[in-house]
Amino acid sequence: MAVVPQDLLDRINALEREVRELRGRANIRPALSEILHGDVRIGEGGQLIVETPDGRRVFMVGQAPTGAWAVGLARPDGTAALTVGDQTGVGASHMIRMWNRDQGNPDVLVMDDAFSNRFLGRPWMPIGLYPTARQTYSGTTYDTAWWGSSPAHNAVAVIVLFTSAGTGGGQVRVTMTPLGGTARTLAEYDVPAGAWTQRTIEAPLNGVEFLDNIVWDVSHRAKTSGQNVETRLYRAFTRNTFTANEAPSAPVRTAATAAAPGAAVIPTEEVM
Repeated sequence: MAVVPQDLLDRINALEREVRELRGRANIRPALSEILHGDVRIGEGGQLIVETPDGRRVFMVGQAPTGAWAVGLARPDGTAALTVGDQTGVGASHMIRMWNRDQGNPDVLVMDDAFSNRFLGRPWMPIGLYPTARQTYSGTTYDTAWWGSSPAHNAVAVIVLFTSAGTGGGQVRVTMTPLGGTARTLAEYDVPAGAWTQRTIEAPLNGVEFLDNIVWDVSHRAKTSGQNVETRLYRAFTRNTFTANEAPSAPVRTAATAAAPGAAVIPTEEVM
């Protein structure tokens, strides 16, 4: 029988131990509880989902089943709390929404506008209009019945008026004057004699920036001298757009206003 040097056997045993250690390490999964360096990328339709033990989603980011890329936060009971881009459609895929806690009737409390890139969608905001001494008036030239000034929050103005006129009837004119601009007539119409006439004016805030100051004026006149005309305000507010056709036209912007101090500028490479 050949004599095998002891040192050779020791070396073979050491190699076998090293092979076993390498095999064992290959089957050990590293802990995935933290990421210390580098990025995590999810693309091509993937999602990152966090669920409660009973399977309720409380966080997701990625491509939603609707096809829109989205971020969603929910409460532990599963009701939506904050969503970004959770719906498809023109403009809607980019919207931010904050939801109520009513499981029987989930609804949006705060959102931006689906069809206007610069305005608040909800909540709807009141227009400050106040009566003047000429709310009841007998002159035949236009004079102000209601007047006010307020910042622009939503994209579309809604003003509802009731007017009564004496013999010969009357006329009503509604104007808005944007900050630094000229008066624009939103509506001008006749009012018959002897009856209250309701009129609803709905108009996009064309050429107006978010939070620009707007002066509102509701004027009226009698068509017959000495006959009264009276205009009452039922409601006045701004709301979100309902269709793309209601989206206001963009204001004229200079380089200075386009890059106003304090504006958030996020480089494209940081968004991707």
